[in-house]
Amino acid sequence: MKEKLLSALNWRYATKKYDPTFILEEEDKQTLESVLQLTPTSYGLQPLHFIWINNVELRAQIQSIAWNQQQITDASEVLILCAKNALEPAFLDQHADHMRDTRGLKEEQIQGFRKHLHSAIGQKAIADIKNWNGKQAYIALGQLLTACALLELDATPMEGFDPTALDDLLQLGEEGLHSVLICTIGKRDSTDTYQSLQKVRRSKKSLFSTR
Repeated sequence: MKEKLLSALNWRYATKKYDPTFILEEEDKQTLESVLQLTPTSYGLQPLHFIWINNVELRAQIQSIAWNQQQITDASEVLILCAKNALEPAFLDQHADHMRDTRGLKEEQIQGFRKHLHSAIGQKAIADIKNWNGKQAYIALGQLLTACALLELDATPMEGFDPTALDDLLQLGEEGLHSVLICTIGKRDSTDTYQSLQKVRRSKKSLFSTR
């Protein structure tokens, strides 16, 4: 398994040119959804929402606000990773209720966690909560990229887009959400020259230390 993991991570790269004829199998799509569902988040709150963009016209509009990156229209899948703008008290209670019921706990067993959620998050400024939630999307992206590599699917994470324009286009504000990342998923085109480039990474010696 170790060799398979490292081989997959060496194989993957930020694909620049996709095969537009490739269609992601539904089974693989469901697997990726399960990976995202299982991604770790602070307190297990999952303040995230994921949007698959299938509409061709919508993809073209997104491409125009994502610096005309070709991957948006050529990849089999385009996924928008979104985060909640706020963590409302009702949302926190729903999470505590869900944890209580899923684990078969009594209310008194969850009360401490429930109170801590409200006090810890209630002390945060709205801007800090929005930023904090956005960071959770990066954890999900990491899981998604690794999963794609293991499934031999190409994926390209993107921050290069106008988030305000994308939020307006998808009317995310009305859902209490904001866009954080775009990830395209599919199969690399055989003519994409980037796939043959040597991977450039700093040495382990410069990255790790022990104290």
